[in-house]
Amino acid sequence: MSVPRALPVALAALLLSGCGAQIEQQGGEAATATVDRCGEPVEYRVPQRVVAYEGGSADKLFSLGLTEHVHGYVMPPANPPVTESPWAAEYAKVEFLSDDLLNRELVVDAKADLVVAGWNSGFSDQRGITPKILDGLGIQSFLHTESCFNYPEFPERKTPFEALYTDLDRLGKIFHVEDRATEVVDGLKKRVDAVRAATPQGEPVPVFLYDSGTDQPFTAGAQVPPTEIISFAGGRNIFADVDARWTKVGWEAVVERQPEVIVILDYGDKPAQEKIDFLRSSPTTATLPAVVNNRFHVLDYNEGISGPRNVDGLEGFAEYLKTVPRG
Repeated sequence: MSVPRALPVALAALLLSGCGAQIEQQGGEAATATVDRCGEPVEYRVPQRVVAYEGGSADKLFSLGLTEHVHGYVMPPANPPVTESPWAAEYAKVEFLSDDLLNRELVVDAKADLVVAGWNSGFSDQRGITPKILDGLGIQSFLHTESCFNYPEFPERKTPFEALYTDLDRLGKIFHVEDRATEVVDGLKKRVDAVRAATPQGEPVPVFLYDSGTDQPFTAGAQVPPTEIISFAGGRNIFADVDARWTKVGWEAVVERQPEVIVILDYGDKPAQEKIDFLRSSPTTATLPAVVNNRFHVLDYNEGISGPRNVDGLEGFAEYLKTVPRG
């Protein structure tokens, strides 16, 4: 079984440099930029008190050198400790606001002028915190493009890695650090291209992403980063034909598709080893080829949700997959 790497690669380390981005001013006022929020054009002021929900949001901001514009972050227990992040030094410079789910009261109390989160993974109709509601309060919002797949009224569909690059470009425009965004995106693309160029020949290895669940497994559909992490590394997500983001499936479907490798998404509050133990002990999954051959790869939670660490996850899985025989 492979384990998450403790340190990012050298290029990722460059992204956490402490130099803050320089924001242009026009006529003594902060410049504005019109940028799409999913499929809706929105005019953004340059934010000064950003609240980021989960590691993917904060990582995107930190990678662009925008730490001075981040007031704080909300990090539910599912997220691994920020001390394990390649941007640990940047997290230490801003305020930890809550380990709860994102909510309107928290954002208002923080005097946020921008909230960065995903749709249904931060923003939520049920919890009464949506971009429309925040617009009414004079608080700007930014949605991860990957989550726009099912955003009401303004859906937007991009492949997961393209969505990551789009977010970095859009944040670059909002904060007027377009050159920095281009540099970061180009660096990520080069790393992805290097992995894809070294993919072993042969049939893609069938891979099952196990997020959680015992009665029914929760897994990755076509619209989330692990599907491209798997495919770019030379595998095939056995549920890549499910046009969804994170979704429940049946164990019968997992058994029918006979995965040769199982990727375990490692949560802060749901350790990978517990999930592996369950798969080994359950009569339904104990005879799967991946379980019989002990082919488990652990993907850090923040490598699986939209953010720069997707590329770290890709590089780690690609190295692991080179050890797996191909048909």
